Amino acid sequence: MKALVLAGGRGTRLRPITHTRAKQLVPVANKPVLFFGLESIAAAGIQEVGIIVSDPREMLQPDHRTGELVTVLVNSQAEIRAAVGDGSRFGLKVTYIQQEAPLGLAHAVKIAEDFMAGDSFVMYLGDNLIKDGITHFVREFDAEKPDAQILLAKVARPWEFGVAELEGERVVRLEEKPKAPKSDLALVGVYLFTSSIFDAVRAIQPSPRGELEITDAIQYMISTKKNVRSHVIHGWWKDTGRVEDLLEANRIVLADLATRIDGTVDSATVIEGAVQIGAGAVVERSHLRGPLVIGANAVVKDSYVGPFTALADGVQLSECEIEHSIVLDNSQIHDIGRRIESSLIGRDVVVTSTEVRPAAHRLMLGDSSRVELS
Repeated sequence: MKALVLAGGRGTRLRPITHTRAKQLVPVANKPVLFFGLESIAAAGIQEVGIIVSDPREMLQPDHRTGELVTVLVNSQAEIRAAVGDGSRFGLKVTYIQQEAPLGLAHAVKIAEDFMAGDSFVMYLGDNLIKDGITHFVREFDAEKPDAQILLAKVARPWEFGVAELEGERVVRLEEKPKAPKSDLALVGVYLFTSSIFDAVRAIQPSPRGELEITDAIQYMISTKKNVRSHVIHGWWKDTGRVEDLLEANRIVLADLATRIDGTVDSATVIEGAVQIGAGAVVERSHLRGPLVIGANAVVKDSYVGPFTALADGVQLSECEIEHSIVLDNSQIHDIGRRIESSLIGRDVVVTSTEVRPAAHRLMLGDSSRVELS
């Protein structure tokens, strides 16, 4: 069995973070979301992986010095190749498959046919997290040999997902983002297929949004009497495409954290709960209440860092309070009078107070940013 990992797409729900970073590389507990999926695939005994990547694209964004709009080349493909490499660090052999545009999940399957070479495969969406991995599902598929097996989970907002109707374990109907869902069972971002899926993706037409939908391909398999089975998962699953879900995934992963301190912590710092501090990090006169993780070479001084917070490498904090948040590489937060919470802060961001008068909020924000002030 092989694996197909989807790491294309534009991550519109995570803008502006994804203006300059592939959504699959946004970290949860300081580890890129994509890495969790690759580790699950390796743990299931799969070695050959095809990763779908997107073409570079041009976009306008403000220059951080002048505020003027400039054209930049966003190359998430290069980022993913640099982060994953040949896959050997995960015990995998990785082949990159280029998708010229985000034309749908079934299109990604279609262009991977040569790579699969007739083998069965698991398709894993690179921005998904499944707590218990996929080993059980792979073994079940291999033992029972259906034509397709889909993973389902009960969700509160089924209209945001592909939705399945079941008779027992047999799937009878699928619908993509229905306005009036007939069940609350959403398709989790993991699918298992035999090579019969390729007949299905060749048979379907683009949906009204111009994409080849995987739900349409699986529905074609159902209509042509293929054996399509389901498995409802009961552990947690997260599609990290929204900020709220990314923060929740960060909370869930950090809940299992074990304490490890490789950096320097002074005697005036109070530590409660599970805390990980990376090599070269410095913490002085602060209060750390875990679970939380602080990356390598970060600096935290005279601050409170609360539960479910992940500070990436090189972050600098002073005279501030933060909890239930993710702060990406090399950002700085200084002298903030109110606590920061439930926030996602990108790379190289500076958040600080100022003595400049008249007193006012002074903001420079990229497209799709959101700021709440009180």
